[in-house]
Amino acid sequence: MKLEYSIYKSDLLGCIYVISDGEAIVSVELFEEDWQQLRQQYEMIKSNSPLLENAVQQLDEYFHGKRKAFHLPLKWKGTEFQEQVWQALCEIPYGTTVSYSDIAEKIGRPKAVRAVGQANRANELAIFVPCHRVVGKNGSLTGYAGNRTNVKERLLQLERRYRTI
Repeated sequence: MKLEYSIYKSDLLGCIYVISDGEAIVSVELFEEDWQQLRQQYEMIKSNSPLLENAVQQLDEYFHGKRKAFHLPLKWKGTEFQEQVWQALCEIPYGTTVSYSDIAEKIGRPKAVRAVGQANRANELAIFVPCHRVVGKNGSLTGYAGNRTNVKERLLQLERRYRTI
């Protein structure tokens, strides 16, 4: 399968790789090692397609506090449960956080808190599907892309800074 990609260079996070199947955004890679793994799995073509240009422009607006919601065709692939979680993530307002148990409640599975955490971890559309807005019940920054909570913290700080603008 051939995929197209473009790179957004963020002062906050470095290179962000945005990947498209030509119809929708299918992945966002924030970490170089994850990007390299993906490149080994698929044939990747660097592209300036209108879709990828739009995605990069929206990321730029987001990182400069000018965009609080994304309007892009997204294509996620997961179980029905994961897709319910990801849809719920898209409904979390900019600059706010909810807990994993809040998401479990919202999708009607109040005991599935750990499964919500695993669905969050499986989200391939970071930032566009804002899994960084989910925190522990006590407000702690738990589990972001494994143990990369520093990235979660940076994204939340960015959103809090621009929340009222």
